[in-house]
Amino acid sequence: MTGICHDSKVSGQVRTRHSFEVYALSNGRMQIAVVPELGAKIISLKNLQSGREWLWHPRNEVTLFRNRPGDDFCKSPLVGIDECLPTIAPCRWQACDLPDHGEVWSTPWSVNASAWENRILHTSTQLKLSPFLFERTIELRGDEVRLNYQLNNQSDAEQAYLWAIHPLLRLQPGDSLVLPSATRALLNCEKWISDLYNAATHGVCAKIFATPIADGFAAIENKINSDRLEFHWDPSENNTLGLWLSQGGWHGHHHFAIEPTNGEPDSLELAAARNRCGILPGFASAKWQITLKVI
Repeated sequence: MTGICHDSKVSGQVRTRHSFEVYALSNGRMQIAVVPELGAKIISLKNLQSGREWLWHPRNEVTLFRNRPGDDFCKSPLVGIDECLPTIAPCRWQACDLPDHGEVWSTPWSVNASAWENRILHTSTQLKLSPFLFERTIELRGDEVRLNYQLNNQSDAEQAYLWAIHPLLRLQPGDSLVLPSATRALLNCEKWISDLYNAATHGVCAKIFATPIADGFAAIENKINSDRLEFHWDPSENNTLGLWLSQGGWHGHHHFAIEPTNGEPDSLELAAARNRCGILPGFASAKWQITLKVI
């Protein structure tokens, strides 16, 4: 194990789990852990004051293993938070078969060593099928995790893309979904969003979208112990919110996801046909930010 402790407010450590390096940042309030070699997957987001681990793990265990590009996402470790780009659902796009949940979750990402010395986790990956270089930085600031993204089009042609953060969250009794009233109205009064833990029948799974949203905010709040996880983002950067719930309906798993995204539905082929995806001109870049607040 190596440690970086230049600042007492934020510390960084690198440890090994199942032969993979795990980069962890903590500041006394919370801890986040990332495996760059496995798609820069975030495997832990923990409130150190209450002890709550927000991220869901199959069988409540963190089991890490490598996937090959093109693998079905259901055969991945399914641990925590993945990045989905340039599609979420598998589809045929510009003579390429884009894989389930995109290209970047199954590939190794590089770590910027200079940034890590300053307790900033900057990772990047070059997509193989699509002409993109994708970058993400993670910083801890008080009770916030700031994720900054940059997508670089490395071709001279205009490129379409879908991006979504894909956080599988573990629900507990007392958890409720907090949304702006305008966002909730766009969800057509789906009953299960009013009682995440109890509303959906066992064996059900569902994915719904709210778009275009006016306020980039969503949260889970526990009415019993007051634990709270907030998502904040700029709706001019990502104007859609996806919500996913599985109560045993998807491979028997029970979890929930809050997914800010730049378009819908989950297939780039369909989203592009409806002009509901991102468009990046040749050799251009796009930047956006997601902030996770752990209370």
